[in-house]
Amino acid sequence: MKNPIKKPIMKNPVTLFGKNILYAVLIFFILTAVYASFVTNEEPEEITLSRLVTEIKAGDVERITVQQDKLEITLVNEVVQTTKKESDAALTETLVNYGVSPALLESITIEVKEPSGLAFWAATVLPFLLPILLIGLFIWLTMRQVQRSNGQAMMFGQSRARVINPQDKKGDRVTFKDVAGSAEAKEELEEIVDFLKNPKKFLDIGARIPRGVLLMGSPGTGKTLLAKAVAGEAGVPFFHMSASEFVEMFVGVGASRVRDLFRTAKKTAPSIIFVDEIDAVGRHRGAGLGGGHDEREQTLNQILTEMDGFETSDQVIVMAATNRPDVLDPALLRPGRFDRRVVLDLPDIKDREAILAVHVIKKHMAGDIDLRRIAERTPGFSGADLANLVNEAAIAAARENRKEVNQMDVLTSIEKVLLGPERKSKVFSDKEKKITAYHEAGHALVAASLPNTDPVHKISIISRGRAGGYTMKLPTEDKHYYSKDHFLDELAVSLGGYAAEEFIFGELTTGSSDDIRKATSIARSLVTRYGMSEKIGPVAWDDQSDMVFLGRDIGHEKKYSEEVASQVDTEVSRFMKEALVKAQTILKEKKGKLAEIAEYLLEHETIERDMFNKIMGISPAQAV
Repeated sequence: MKNPIKKPIMKNPVTLFGKNILYAVLIFFILTAVYASFVTNEEPEEITLSRLVTEIKAGDVERITVQQDKLEITLVNEVVQTTKKESDAALTETLVNYGVSPALLESITIEVKEPSGLAFWAATVLPFLLPILLIGLFIWLTMRQVQRSNGQAMMFGQSRARVINPQDKKGDRVTFKDVAGSAEAKEELEEIVDFLKNPKKFLDIGARIPRGVLLMGSPGTGKTLLAKAVAGEAGVPFFHMSASEFVEMFVGVGASRVRDLFRTAKKTAPSIIFVDEIDAVGRHRGAGLGGGHDEREQTLNQILTEMDGFETSDQVIVMAATNRPDVLDPALLRPGRFDRRVVLDLPDIKDREAILAVHVIKKHMAGDIDLRRIAERTPGFSGADLANLVNEAAIAAARENRKEVNQMDVLTSIEKVLLGPERKSKVFSDKEKKITAYHEAGHALVAASLPNTDPVHKISIISRGRAGGYTMKLPTEDKHYYSKDHFLDELAVSLGGYAAEEFIFGELTTGSSDDIRKATSIARSLVTRYGMSEKIGPVAWDDQSDMVFLGRDIGHEKKYSEEVASQVDTEVSRFMKEALVKAQTILKEKKGKLAEIAEYLLEHETIERDMFNKIMGISPAQAV
């Protein structure tokens, strides 16, 4: 089945007219050049009859060709000349009148040619007809282009959806087998697949399948892939379109494209319409921007009408994806429209291992690949992040002219994805290198000394991205809830580098600026979002739902007094100071371990988890 929706291309008639003039001028110059190539050939010398008589008497003429009143004279030396005779008199009569004897004429070959009818008419009519033909051709081409542009203008309101048909044999079909993880999401969507395959089973009992399915999740969690898998499992046409493709600079085009998309989908029902990034047109209405005739709002109104208006089709299911469900218009989320919502979370360790297994299938992997270990090192990675990780590892192996991707390629790529590539050209002085070593050692030592922190996997003083060094801490299991003690220990870890610089060198550098910024953000969240401050109490002063965006209130007013703001600042400062004291206490008690870690970093630049545990005296059983 071919895609019935063609992408219209608008062309300006004025531009087409100018373009045709250019073509006409170009053709004129080509014809002129061709004509000039024939005209500029060397033409025979034209002589008078008196000279012709003189040449005949001198015996220089070999042949005379007569064509009407034109004479072509060929001399003995093969020189060609031309002349004209009287049109009413014969050549011999004319020559005899000029004093040429019949004996001389007998020594000359005289040939008479009659002109052809075609050549006569061509020579007579073509000079007048050719300009008329060229002008007519130019007018015809211009009118044809204008008519075509008018037809394309009528197609401007048609949708530009891409269609994936189940009968196409191009490898575009995706099924649930191609989607790793997301077990709950796939279970929810299997009902949609069952309805598209067997609608009678649901309709006979009086059930109505959800008309709209909204896929919500972080970027890269596989929303579009799952939508394609639903279409692939059900074996129905899949209309894929981004929400931003509806909106144009002309008012009404978006609504027209919505109507055309639903009309086309109903013709091929049962089918699926998938609108990606629906928040581009589905944001809250009534913000006062653009008025009631705003193009985006008209497009949204048309979507609402098509999904649950007078003309609805149970055979067409609308699926949409967004990572900002909080900004969508309430009318879009009410029952009868997007009344089923499927949440796609970031994959846990088990799902990450399954996703990695899918992405390494087409890669040449070495036998030492441990997907479980890679999954442990990638908490917070989405499916797209994991795909990028495996691809970066393959690129690293190819750069070194190896045929297989090994475990170290993948582990190194994790750091590259998180922090950026190694900056080998960035050279530190010995003092800066020492400060970096003690800074990272301070982070690691405090992290290993507190009970509510994640274990240290790697420490490095090799510059990556914007970081002069880094301490990689990774959880042993996926966490969904975090306690106050965890945040307090993380604050101490964040300030471990700051405390180490002050403790060892007696001065501070700008290397701790990012640590302080992140720690301050955690401390403020403790007070204003999580209600973990005894002084402030369980009140959320940081309401993220009031974030400014197009479609809601532009003005943002502070919802608490200056007195409360002062109390919040005091509590944040208290959390930060207590965390700093905790980090300083640990570093003073374990000064020897701090120096040992720093010296090892200065010598080897990197410490892996096993060596760090050995320095800290942590047994393998304790490290688990």
